[in-house]
Amino acid sequence: MTRLFHISDLHFGLEDRTALAWFEDCVRRETPDAVLITGDLTMRARSHEFAAACDWIDALDVPVTVEVGNHDLPYFNPLGRFFWPYERIRGIERLVERELDLAGVAVVPLKTTARAQWRLDWSKGWVTGRALAKTLAAIDALPSGTVTLVTAHHPLVEAGTRGRALTRGGEAALTALAARGVAAVLTGHVHDAFDLVKQTAAGPIRMIGAGTLSKRIRSTPPSFNELAVDGARIDVHVRNLEHVPTPDMQIDDVPPDALPPRAPGEPVAPVGAVPPIDPPVH
Repeated sequence: MTRLFHISDLHFGLEDRTALAWFEDCVRRETPDAVLITGDLTMRARSHEFAAACDWIDALDVPVTVEVGNHDLPYFNPLGRFFWPYERIRGIERLVERELDLAGVAVVPLKTTARAQWRLDWSKGWVTGRALAKTLAAIDALPSGTVTLVTAHHPLVEAGTRGRALTRGGEAALTALAARGVAAVLTGHVHDAFDLVKQTAAGPIRMIGAGTLSKRIRSTPPSFNELAVDGARIDVHVRNLEHVPTPDMQIDDVPPDALPPRAPGEPVAPVGAVPPIDPPVH
């Protein structure tokens, strides 16, 4: 059996120190096979936020893979956003979009962040053709019978909306992943946990979301997912300091507005519309 800890939305700058210390202790005592981090390491991609996040992640003494979230792109430095978006993450660059091979279980990244898009809300996801092609090529290279998990920051689809897609290209990406027998897509961004099955043209696929370890909570306390992978079976246990049962920690749908309320004094992210730029692929 493979045991994984799935965390997301650390938001250093508004991190929950108690929750982070608790998670560190869980990793130290229980030594999972890997920690999967699905984005938003920081609040505003500032140097001191990345320094704190990188130090914390580097201290986890287990294999780690990291996705980049929309909050990890520079907010107040347009030149940095477009030309050097990941300069401040170099402390853990080796972990970013890192594929993991865990004895029959593979973790494959899918980039969903973009430096700019043809819509005002750049916080939403975008699966470009190039990003999807890279992920599918990595999946196709795996040995037959490998249980494959895909990690991304944004949920690829949400429920109950028309024309306001949380992630552009997400529906097509989810269908392509289902066609390749991916066991689950693991994401963050929503700040509440979920475990849903999405029907696609290529068959069903599981969507698993992690909550947050920050102070930017939405409707549930800070938490992380513990995944137990045993053959084709994946059990998800949502763990939190308040000992709320897993069913009560999970939301029923991925909301179209996946952003939690702003904390007091938290600045509003700048928005704008410029021609889309395909994000770099590591």
